[in-house]
Amino acid sequence: MKLLIKKTIYWIIAFVITLGASVYQRLTGPTYPLDMAVTSGQETFSFQLPRSHGGKTDCPVELTLPDRFSGEIIYRRFPTSEKWDTIRLHRLDENLIAFLPNQPPAGKLEYHINLKENGALKSLDLDENVVVRFKGDVPNSALIPHVIFMFLAMLWSNATGLQAAAKINSYRRNALITVVLFVIGGLIFGPIVQKYAFGAYWTGWPFGEDLTDNKVLASVIVWITALLVNQKKDRRWLVIIAALFLFAIYMIPHSMRGSELDYSSGEVITGMAIMVAPAGFLLAETAPGHYLSNIFAKRSKT
Repeated sequence: MKLLIKKTIYWIIAFVITLGASVYQRLTGPTYPLDMAVTSGQETFSFQLPRSHGGKTDCPVELTLPDRFSGEIIYRRFPTSEKWDTIRLHRLDENLIAFLPNQPPAGKLEYHINLKENGALKSLDLDENVVVRFKGDVPNSALIPHVIFMFLAMLWSNATGLQAAAKINSYRRNALITVVLFVIGGLIFGPIVQKYAFGAYWTGWPFGEDLTDNKVLASVIVWITALLVNQKKDRRWLVIIAALFLFAIYMIPHSMRGSELDYSSGEVITGMAIMVAPAGFLLAETAPGHYLSNIFAKRSKT
């Protein structure tokens, strides 16, 4: 009975850790919507700016603001030094809305909102331009299993690591379950999702430098090693290391060093783009700021 209670406690702890890691990824990933707020007098208006868009439609940018607000979106393809284009935000009931033109899978646009209140410029709390990445349509039949299996793999990994640290023998069985869940979620459904989104099943090592793919591959190798080594002899410390390794991997924001379209060549590159762009108010065709973009990448034909 005491063992059952102890196992239950460890599973609860593992669930809390996994949920916390998932929320962290949700808040830190570079493709998740950017939360924004505008203060006017005693009122605060909140909205989100998109940083990812799937399918063949234009990307909506929608701001819930009263009639006294107006504005426009200044945008260009990223990363380029092209001239800036402007789209006016139109009033639709309680919202201001405009649509950024659709781009090929892995194509990106950088944009900033030039917002006005009663005709006067209204500053947004942005240190850099927003970058939205476009992708193909990913069906729920591929995306939902991928998300579920990856969550379960992380949950089993955390629980198995805790059990190994507490010398609970069931950690061996749960180590096997962890590997199976991670292989299904990361090496089967993961590439399927990537194929729908960006046209390639795998852009990690040895074909590219996609960080998400490489995170999955490294985690699978570490967990399989821990599983095999523990078959004949008790080496719990390897399981603990594997669990800690996977947790550390999860702390790296999702989609970092992901696929990006090189507009000059028409190829998709995999790497990390580090941008520092003064947001300012982009009132002219050429922005009064600049950005620095360092891309470490390998190219792969689409």
